[in-house]
Amino acid sequence: MTAEPLVDVHSHFVTPRYVEAAIAAGHRDPDGMPAWPSWNVREHLGLMDRAGIGTALLSVSSPGTHFGDDAAARALTREVNEFAAGHVRDHPGRFGHFANLPLPDVDGALAELAYALDTLGSDGVAVETNAHGRYLADPAFEPVWAELDRRRAVVFVHPTSPPAHEAVSLGLPRPLLEFIFDSARAATDLLLTGTAARYPGIAWIFPHGGGALPLLADRLELFRTAFGPDAPPVRERLAEFWFDLAGTPFPRQVPALTAAVGTARLLYGSDSCWTPVPAVLRQVASIDAAGPQWRTLTTANARRLFPRLAR
Repeated sequence: MTAEPLVDVHSHFVTPRYVEAAIAAGHRDPDGMPAWPSWNVREHLGLMDRAGIGTALLSVSSPGTHFGDDAAARALTREVNEFAAGHVRDHPGRFGHFANLPLPDVDGALAELAYALDTLGSDGVAVETNAHGRYLADPAFEPVWAELDRRRAVVFVHPTSPPAHEAVSLGLPRPLLEFIFDSARAATDLLLTGTAARYPGIAWIFPHGGGALPLLADRLELFRTAFGPDAPPVRERLAEFWFDLAGTPFPRQVPALTAAVGTARLLYGSDSCWTPVPAVLRQVASIDAAGPQWRTLTTANARRLFPRLAR
């Protein structure tokens, strides 16, 4: 392992039961991808050692854990959260966990976040950019954000397929384009509705460098006055979000991201197991080739966001 191990805030797992439930609900080709990945802890730890990743925070990726039935979603969500928390206990220091929430079931989400944060000791929660077409500033979700704000929790916002994706995705896997735009859409929703400003205790993490968001920052500011004089300044609020570097950060995306938000809230993310091992290793090599400061910077930022990692 390198002298400055990375903290991977964007690291996924699947379980056979989870994949079975998703396929039964119609997600045989998840988000247009050709197949589901596999996951086991031995292979994940092997990847971490090869890439110089000290700690990985596990979460379930898109399509999340709610497939239409609230009761089934609550049970499946509890199952995957306890599975991940077990690996955190079994491998001290190597794993953390973002607990998935069964949105749009608000009552189920409130119950699960309390269990995850109070009993499982999760490092935060994970939500999708939209829950069955309802975006994060939907008024129905306010009780969830209020409770997470009270707890000063970390919320990892993972992209998912947008509503009516069949009409806009060009027949391509949705992670190629639609995930990038849905991250920008969800963040814009939080910003321009004032939702992010109302809940300053939440640390929102957007993966893939915020998707298209950095390139849209000036345009959002230009249009901000159309939403009334109380709309918050976009550039200031944007810099209060956290961003991970999953995907293809170098050589082109990071300069745009840092120009928009600076470097104080940049984090490392691998997007494994959905990203194959060779691609993760190439991505880490590209980060290291850009300079050793990126390991130092992202790890220091992660330790500020997650104080337990600094112990």
